[in-house]
Amino acid sequence: MRIRTVTVNPAIDYASVVDHLLPTLKLRTREERFDPGGGGINVARVIRELGGVDVAALYMAGGVTGPVFEGLLARTGIPGSRIPIAGDTRIAHVVRETATGHEYRFTPRGPEVTEAEWRACLDAVAALDADVLVLSGSLAPGIPADFYARCVRAVRPRGVRVAVDASGPALFHALAEGVWLVKPNLAEAEALLGRRATAPEAEEELARELVARGRAELVALTLGHRGAVLAARDGTVRRLSAPRVPTVSTVGAGDAFLGAMLWALARGRPVAEAFRWAVAAGAATALTPGTGLCCRAHVEALFRGLETAAGG
Repeated sequence: MRIRTVTVNPAIDYASVVDHLLPTLKLRTREERFDPGGGGINVARVIRELGGVDVAALYMAGGVTGPVFEGLLARTGIPGSRIPIAGDTRIAHVVRETATGHEYRFTPRGPEVTEAEWRACLDAVAALDADVLVLSGSLAPGIPADFYARCVRAVRPRGVRVAVDASGPALFHALAEGVWLVKPNLAEAEALLGRRATAPEAEEELARELVARGRAELVALTLGHRGAVLAARDGTVRRLSAPRVPTVSTVGAGDAFLGAMLWALARGRPVAEAFRWAVAAGAATALTPGTGLCCRAHVEALFRGLETAAGG
């Protein structure tokens, strides 16, 4: 199964550690690291880390920071295709304060994208050699809210399965087209259906209703440290609690969840097993500092625990 990810608002993710976060003073940071980021890029990184699946990334990047992003992506070994833009690729900064354990995230909106640039990206999406198309992450300024929906329509004639992880109008318009897999968090699902879920049964009903309305064949509703709910078109609903791990950073945990689930499905694993891989990868990412994502050894260890809890 060939998986192709699309990231229209990638970021150079910069993470560092500081003892105390204070105003005005010059603060000395340490443990700096730089990673290529953005929803689809992170999904591809996780699939690459788990191995054995054909994955590549399509992304928009440019300006003076664009070549830096390209270099960081090249380090991962993920094949990438760039749609050039004039604006500077954004730089996101994550700072962990050791005195409190708090994590602070500074995330720019991203560069302004012209109509010619986003239409070039849409044309590239339509031409992708893919079995699964992953539309993940925020839309940069200038890109229309229905861009992901346009991507769904562009690949539908070829029978490409589409997985979506977005929010707000971008998610609403994409789901109006109907997709194979969607991974909303609880707040996103509540916004889509216009009601709050105040009990586990209500959370499961949100996932079930998105399937029943024809919005997606599979709905993986993530609940942060509480785990996730999976609803499928065959009527089954599953809930998994997240493994208890010492949380270092939750950056990219949702992307890791989606990446691992797609990886397992691409390897021909049953949906229930793919769901366990997803929950394991989300928890494993919480073990990793800053903008680092999960490592395969941690994912496998946590998966084995979930497999035992599920009875094999």
